[in-house]
Amino acid sequence: MTGIDPLDALDESTRRYRETESEHEKSRQAVTKDVVAALKAGKRPTDVAEHSPFTAAHVRKIARDNGVEPAPRGGGKRQPPK
Repeated sequence: MTGIDPLDALDESTRRYRETESEHEKSRQAVTKDVVAALKAGKRPTDVAEHSPFTAAHVRKIARDNGVEPAPRGGGKRQPPK
């Protein structure tokens, strides 16, 4: 039998995962903050999704979770907050 033991490989990949998990979370939070800012500035969720690592559905969820009003039906522009 040759090669690395599968549990040793799993130990190594788990170690790498744990080492990078904190940085990944910081990046996710930064992207979420910028998604909210773009939406509040009146950018369309479709455009925001194209520029982010998130799906359109997740961008809409982020919007709801952060109090961003949906764009009016019929394609009208969302009014930026006063």
